[in-house]
Amino acid sequence: MIEGSVVALAERVARGEITAVAVAEAALAHIDATDPKLHAFLTVTGDLALEQARAVDAKRARGEALGPLAGVPIALKDAICTRGVRTTAGSKILGAYLPPYDATVTAKLRAADAVLVGKTNLDEFAMGSSTENSAFGPSFNPWDVARSPGGSS
Repeated sequence: MIEGSVVALAERVARGEITAVAVAEAALAHIDATDPKLHAFLTVTGDLALEQARAVDAKRARGEALGPLAGVPIALKDAICTRGVRTTAGSKILGAYLPPYDATVTAKLRAADAVLVGKTNLDEFAMGSSTENSAFGPSFNPWDVARSPGGSS
C-alpha cells in the first residue's frame, strides 16, 4: 500500500516520482486483499481506475497541467451517480442501474484527475449509518470487525 496524504500523493505523481498506474494498482491490490473481510465495496472499478490512471500518466508525459487530485485513488458511496458504473444506493432494486450521467461531485473529481477505484457499501438508500441495512450485507470496521463501520463509532 502506498501511504501519505492526498496532497503528498498527488505531488509525487505530478513530479513523476510514482506513476498514477502504480498508485491505482496498489489501491486495487489493497481492496482485493481486505474487502473479502470488510465488504466495504459494492463495485470495484479496476479497469476504469487503470484507464483513468493511464490518462493521468499520459498527461504528465505530454507536459500538460494535472488536476489537483492527479492519480489519487477515490472511492464513492454507491448512492453517488457515476456515468456507466453500477450505482445501487445499497438496494437490490437498483442492482443493475448504470447512470447515464455523473453527479456533480463525480464530474469534479474526474476533472481533478482523481482515479475512481470503486463504489462503497451503505445502508439502503442511505437510510442508516452502520450498513447493517444494506441489501448487499453489512460492512465491517477495518480496525475492529466487531465494531460498527459507520456512524459515531
